Amino acid sequence: MARRYFAGAGQLSLALIGAGLVIVWFFKLMIQMLAEVNEDSASKPVSWLGELGAAIFILAWIWALFTSLSLLRQAKVNEPPFIPQP
Repeated sequence: MARRYFAGAGQLSLALIGAGLVIVWFFKLMIQMLAEVNEDSASKPVSWLGELGAAIFILAWIWALFTSLSLLRQAKVNEPPFIPQP
């Protein structure tokens, strides 16, 4: 609606990448937990994957916040003056 295609595509891409990394982290963590229960094996840390995914996802939301504030600021500047009707 606002014709900010680059910002929208960037925000969507970052959000999908971040969510995807969090999902991959979750599945890796579940596989490790099941392996520990069944095989009594040592686990490798995968928390960095979830943290990176969450950080990228939050970055997408912060970008969306700044884009929204910019749109509101632009809309107020372009708003026609209020003329009271008699």
